[in-house]
Amino acid sequence: MQRVVIDIPDNKYNFFMELVNNLGFKKVKQLSKKQKEFVDDLQHSLEQVKQHQEGKIKLQSAKDFLNEL
Repeated sequence: MQRVVIDIPDNKYNFFMELVNNLGFKKVKQLSKKQKEFVDDLQHSLEQVKQHQEGKIKLQSAKDFLNEL
């Protein structure tokens, strides 16, 4: 089984869900708001790591982070 994650514009969401449900797939799962925020934050963090590896940005060290607390 394969899994697909798709971002759907708010104004097309109801249409898309009706279409998917009518296709007869066994399982359609919607993310909660909290889960979506987690995924968005994780994607943002991974993008920052990628930019750091490419030399485009400099990330804060763990020591500096802890000193701020």
